[in-house]
Amino acid sequence: MGGDGRRQSKVERLVEAYDLGSIGADLEAAWLGEGRERRSLRELADRFNQALLMGALRESEMSVVDGEPENFYRLLTDDDVSAGQRVEARNRLERNGIDVDGLAEDFVTYQAVRHYLTEVRGVTYEQPNEGERVERERDSIDRLQARVETVVRDTIDRLRNAGTLSIGDYRVFVGVDVLCRDCGGQFGIGELLAEGGCDCE
Repeated sequence: MGGDGRRQSKVERLVEAYDLGSIGADLEAAWLGEGRERRSLRELADRFNQALLMGALRESEMSVVDGEPENFYRLLTDDDVSAGQRVEARNRLERNGIDVDGLAEDFVTYQAVRHYLTEVRGVTYEQPNEGERVERERDSIDRLQARVETVVRDTIDRLRNAGTLSIGDYRVFVGVDVLCRDCGGQFGIGELLAEGGCDCE
């Protein structure tokens, strides 16, 4: 029971059981988008469940390399993983003393995370107004375009350094155009968002 006499939520119990410390504050900040890109409740549930897996790995003292805990979580939960891969991951974890079935039962849903944030921590997320929403979406697209530019630049540099690609001094341009098939208008994505629409009546 909580200090106020109410029954503890599943997330609260797991935070204590797995000694997850300040993860509640981290989930809250990520849901509200404080100082970072806002994360959905489903993403936060995955983050919380990965923290549970990390806690189980820590307690078992199983030796893992960077990225392996995230891969174990994917192998245990992703629908696209083959049965053989899942069994292999389960067997390795169980050989190291981890109760995989018990761990899977502890995994939480996004609804449990929402209950924890809103009912236990008292967090309220206010939807941004239209101007803020457009600005956030534009920022998200800008980040994606910058990421594509970086990937293309790294690929060209890697191939050039390996002698596979011949190119002089270069620049990479990444743009997104949108064509409205009704009015025939074509716009850069930034222009379309700034104008608030196309030329359709």
